[in-house]
Amino acid sequence: MGKKDDYDDALERLQVAMVETQAWTIAEGRRTLIVFEGRDTAGKDGAIKRLTEYMSPRQTRVVALPKPTEREATQWYFQRYVGHLPAAGETVILNRSWYNRGGVEPVMGFCTPDQHAHFLRNAPRFERMLTDDGIVLIKLWLDISRQEQSQRLAERREDPLKRFKLSSLDAEAEARWDAYSGARNRMLEETDSKAARWTVVATDDKKTARLNIIRHVLRSIACPTAEVEAPDPKIVFPAEDNLDRLFR
Repeated sequence: MGKKDDYDDALERLQVAMVETQAWTIAEGRRTLIVFEGRDTAGKDGAIKRLTEYMSPRQTRVVALPKPTEREATQWYFQRYVGHLPAAGETVILNRSWYNRGGVEPVMGFCTPDQHAHFLRNAPRFERMLTDDGIVLIKLWLDISRQEQSQRLAERREDPLKRFKLSSLDAEAEARWDAYSGARNRMLEETDSKAARWTVVATDDKKTARLNIIRHVLRSIACPTAEVEAPDPKIVFPAEDNLDRLFR
């Protein structure tokens, strides 16, 4: 059996488990919130696509918010995300989230140092409120090496089918690699809490990363009838005490 067959078979088994798990969360009225963060080209879109492919369209929402409007920019920072939180039986996936203020905004100068520091203090408090109210919050940081990111960005520029993946910030992702690394490390350190842990996923191998992301999500939701093997600890690991394992 070839590698493609191995991957497809493993993905199908996990997607079946995801359907079973979601049926359980719907029946139990569980609320699930999954935050996907990571560097540009780290594979968020592809992982979300495989995770949600057979999930209930009525009970699943993928949210990717645009830049704030002038009005939203004057609101409490977390306010525009609150309306997207899950109700009973729903799974909400944030393709980037309030953590824009933990990475992109401070690196690009879109917020002040005081706003950045204020966010890092308050994000754990906000997330504690969510988990105290019963929301299952899963936070994923998708990590990618500098070399792999450069290669994927080059592919985006050359492939007409990836036109909508191109961003004006792509060049900045490469030029400000070190600044993004520093912001990432500070964000992971200061917003990793007992109520809402960060999990890191190494994504240089896209297919391996996707399978392990789904395994981690399934085991985090913990449907009692869905048996799923643990993710590979070399690919998926807690941010706590593991920052030295991140790509530099």
